[in-house]
Amino acid sequence: MIGTTGRHLITGLMIQGLQKEGGFMFYGLRTPMLSALVLFGMLLGSGIALAPVASAQDESAAVMEIAETVGAGDAAAPSEEVVVEEADLGVGYALDNFVLFICAVLVLFMQAGFAMVEAGLNSAKNTVNILYKNLMDLAVGALLFFAFGFSIMYAGSYVSEPNAYFNVPHYGIYDSAADRTFSPQVDWFFQAVFAATAATIVSGAVAGRMKFVAYLAYSALLTGLIYPISGFWKWGGGWLMQFGELTADGYSMGFQDFAGSAVVHMVGGFAGLAGAIVLGPRLGRFTSDGKSVPLPGHNITFAALGVFILWVGWYGFNPGSQLAFQGTGDIDATVLIAVNTTLAAAAGVVVATLISWALFGHPDLTMSLNGALGGLVGITACCDCFTNGWSIVVGAVAGGLVVFGVMLLDKLKIDDPVGAWPVHGLCGMWGCLAIGLLPNTHLDGGSTSLMIQSVGVVAYAIWAFVTMFGLFLVLKAVGMLRVSPEEEKAGLDVSEHGMHAYPSDSYSAGVTA
Repeated sequence: MIGTTGRHLITGLMIQGLQKEGGFMFYGLRTPMLSALVLFGMLLGSGIALAPVASAQDESAAVMEIAETVGAGDAAAPSEEVVVEEADLGVGYALDNFVLFICAVLVLFMQAGFAMVEAGLNSAKNTVNILYKNLMDLAVGALLFFAFGFSIMYAGSYVSEPNAYFNVPHYGIYDSAADRTFSPQVDWFFQAVFAATAATIVSGAVAGRMKFVAYLAYSALLTGLIYPISGFWKWGGGWLMQFGELTADGYSMGFQDFAGSAVVHMVGGFAGLAGAIVLGPRLGRFTSDGKSVPLPGHNITFAALGVFILWVGWYGFNPGSQLAFQGTGDIDATVLIAVNTTLAAAAGVVVATLISWALFGHPDLTMSLNGALGGLVGITACCDCFTNGWSIVVGAVAGGLVVFGVMLLDKLKIDDPVGAWPVHGLCGMWGCLAIGLLPNTHLDGGSTSLMIQSVGVVAYAIWAFVTMFGLFLVLKAVGMLRVSPEEEKAGLDVSEHGMHAYPSDSYSAGVTA
């Protein structure tokens, strides 16, 4: 088996390791890096070994058939190749797949936005570390989501009768069907970048004090297991979509979350909250008597640029989730979603600006930037079902929640450097609950209720927080979670990666090329 071979290879390298001064080393790698490689190898190898290959994977999707033609009077006529061409599914199929591909690229580009926001709102001495974590979220997430995460989240594409809560993983991407709506490849691509988005939300919440190896462990577990399992509950047709009466077309009611306020953003936001609590605050963030001491970011220009990138990327996130673009109704829905997304973000900016101005005596740009993100997160669940006017209300409330959420964390002495939980956790909750509270097409059609929306919100909050809180506690217990005070003061760029983000820092530290 591939998984078994991978584990044997890692074990063999460990046996050949040499004891070096300052810690166990093999082939020049110290223990933390060894731990990361072992964890990643075991997760990837175990997923491949345990994942039963679906029957569709056993047969090639090739369009060539070999037919042996035997003449009436010939005992053994020579065989010939008969080419069976796959049917052309038409311009509509091509359009839907191309637009979904472009939307997936926009969502992937959001990784750059997250990186800029997080780097800008944190100290310069941690810039390399933050950029590296965002890169690894995408790289590790793509591999693990391919290996088994995708099959967990969309089990219905691999088995005929999936369980409502969890399904045994299969390896790789499901095979094509003749009557398919999407290419399985573009389907995987679109969903994989969503998984990476959920993971990278946490990076900002734990910035400045978490060991790199601990972050890799978290990222691998979230994208490979935690996110796909809970994603299946909603988008895979799991238990959150099984309310009301069972009809020939399925259940009549279900939890509504159009593009992932809960599925993506709440999972990332509450995972980040768990990490921030277990880690504890950065050095100097609070005084001995509990007073909050702001630690300003080193580059607000980066933060603002990151928000603009995320705002643009959201037009892949929300309108792309329409999934169909060839008909009049499809395009009308797509542009409604885009406009609602714009209005909610704008309202979030304005309300966050006004509230921060009233509370602090001056307009706070960082609050306004997070107000935009809060409005975007809030409308993500409901951009398809509200009118333009109600979308403004959703975004406005989200903008206010961001400000009060940041203040709440300060009161509780929880250090979230970029406001990940107020933006993604709190506003994600609001977006889903708004569907059960304000007039919209889902309520009018009887497809959900405030109770169902509340059940879904609580389920996602508990799932993400409890699982990640447990992981971070384990990492803390084995000494893998937080860097030492000396390393934190020096900055994670130097202590974790041995480099500086800016040449001037290298010169001031006495480092030359």
